[in-house]
Amino acid sequence: MIEIKDLTKSFDEHLVLDRLSLTIKTGETMVVIGRSGCGKSVLLKHIIGLMKPDHGSVVIDGIDITTLPPRLLDKQRRRFGMLFQGAALFDSMTVEENVGFPLREHTTMDREAIRQRALECLSLVGLEGVDDLHPAELSGGMRKRVGLARALAMNPEIILYDEPTTGVDPIMGDVINELIVALRDRLKVTSVAVTHDMRSATKVADRIAMLYNGTILEAGTPDELKASPNPVVQQFIRGEGLGPIQEGLPDRRILRTFAARKFGSGEALR
Repeated sequence: MIEIKDLTKSFDEHLVLDRLSLTIKTGETMVVIGRSGCGKSVLLKHIIGLMKPDHGSVVIDGIDITTLPPRLLDKQRRRFGMLFQGAALFDSMTVEENVGFPLREHTTMDREAIRQRALECLSLVGLEGVDDLHPAELSGGMRKRVGLARALAMNPEIILYDEPTTGVDPIMGDVINELIVALRDRLKVTSVAVTHDMRSATKVADRIAMLYNGTILEAGTPDELKASPNPVVQQFIRGEGLGPIQEGLPDRRILRTFAARKFGSGEALR
């Protein structure tokens, strides 16, 4: 469904995405992992068309959204739902009004139909009886679930999750992970999540891709990544600081050292 080719993005002199390529299949959950600040959220914003790349393409069902004029890009965006890292709810609106907001903006549904759809989406994420409350009256985990209900309101084909378990306790994080899996199984949506939470990644992912130095270092099933011989992947999975392999080596030299051991040359990862 989504094919990202040679995606490159810089901010001033800082290269964030460096010829990044990744394919996401229809109906799968792809989780992109990586350290804080490595460009995961920037990647999501390119997938939904909120940012334009310096180079490369984002092709969705054969359409390169990076070349679309604003009107057609807006039409493509309606295929997406997005759970923002902080839920991004409107404080002045009730829960029901927050969930129904995209329907009021982008459809001709009447007020009662929007209300019923909002209640249906709240039920999908396990929230009932909170429709008249305001975001300030909810816990962090409940706000996340309201944000997810809003992401579902337009019946999206693709759902994007920006750090879905950040800012909630481990129990609520597990609830959100279960919701992501249940929604994939029930609604058959394609999902892309970015996170630095390996526990969450391995629970929800069909495949995991590691973003490192602006590109995808390695991609595979959770079991394949756990078995990877790549020292950078293992360092991230174990949550370790610099060890003997990396001590004193710049990032590019780490990759070339790994490539030389695995392929006999560093050229493959340059």
